[in-house]
Amino acid sequence: MFVSPDGVYEYTSSIFAVRFKQIFTYTNMKTFETLSEAITDLRKRGYEHDFNLRSEWLECQKLNLQLKPVDFHVDEVHRFEGMTNPDDSSILFAIQSPQGIKGILVDAYGTYAESISNEMLKRLSIDGKTSYSN
Repeated sequence: MFVSPDGVYEYTSSIFAVRFKQIFTYTNMKTFETLSEAITDLRKRGYEHDFNLRSEWLECQKLNLQLKPVDFHVDEVHRFEGMTNPDDSSILFAIQSPQGIKGILVDAYGTYAESISNEMLKRLSIDGKTSYSN
């Protein structure tokens, strides 16, 4: 388990399963019923690339691109829980680089058993500029 230095976020054994100790409200945040609905909306808003998680970076195979933690920001996070099985839950990240490359990263809880660096874990957390829906 990892707790950020400010004590705001707590990460469970699933790399991105986030439980909040504080409640965050975003007035302009879209909410979605399904993962596919959220992906469709993000695609329409320019998040056209797919990112894969590696221990030290995000990879976009289509662009032959590796984004290190300092090279991207998490714009939005959408969490979805399985209707019948909590293990079917997933988190969708809307990612953007300073160069304007926009894409998505989907994490199904428990799917990624590999470990990631502390820098990557910090970068994939929610900050004051990130929109979050649960």
